[in-house]
Amino acid sequence: MRVQSLTLAAASAALLAPTTPPAAHPQPTAWRESTVTATELLAEVRDCTPVSRGRYRSDYGAPATIPVCGTRDVVFWKADMDIDCDGRPGTRCNVRTDPYFAASTAYSQSDGRPLSAERLPFIVVPAPSRLWDYRDHGIGGGSVVAVVYRDRVQYAVVGDAGPQGIIGEASYATAKALGIRAHPHGGGAPSGVTYIVFKNTKVSPIEDPAAAVTEGERVARRFAAGSRADGPGGRGPKG
Repeated sequence: MRVQSLTLAAASAALLAPTTPPAAHPQPTAWRESTVTATELLAEVRDCTPVSRGRYRSDYGAPATIPVCGTRDVVFWKADMDIDCDGRPGTRCNVRTDPYFAASTAYSQSDGRPLSAERLPFIVVPAPSRLWDYRDHGIGGGSVVAVVYRDRVQYAVVGDAGPQGIIGEASYATAKALGIRAHPHGGGAPSGVTYIVFKNTKVSPIEDPAAAVTEGERVARRFAAGSRADGPGGRGPKG
């Protein structure tokens, strides 16, 4: 996680209280082909109706050019990918591999422990601000996300919060599954990543990547079908 966001994770840790018993430790996620293609999803987010009051930066010192866009069913943004290695320490994510490592995430596992960036595909949302507050759009810890890079779709969850003015960050596991260099120092992608967050969805337990894929496939299939249906089941107008 970027150094300025270290205190945000700690401050936000109470946002999601444990509600379900601990799940078995998931294995690191490997990418597999989605039944909904990257092309289908990207076709649904070609046009941007901004829902943020301004634009975000991709990194400190970069120009603020990235809006958060919205439809009835999703919010989305197109940005770079920086690597979030925070949470439970492991062999790839720890104080030795990441100079800005923080052993916490904004949202916790069902057993109360921080998420594992090594094992769980999750994304980082900007901390709530006057610019934009994700909580106002039916989004919270465990919300389903489709992360699209080139021809790949990786399903993930909202798992951490970052700086208020910067956007475009995901866990080590997300990057690795998408074929992006995942090292927390020097890894990531400079551009070309689309983050599609589905409103009013929630994976439970949050740490179960298989549940994220199941729910992700379901909502993505419905979303991608929206442009082909005008009646019931259609996506409806943007807003």
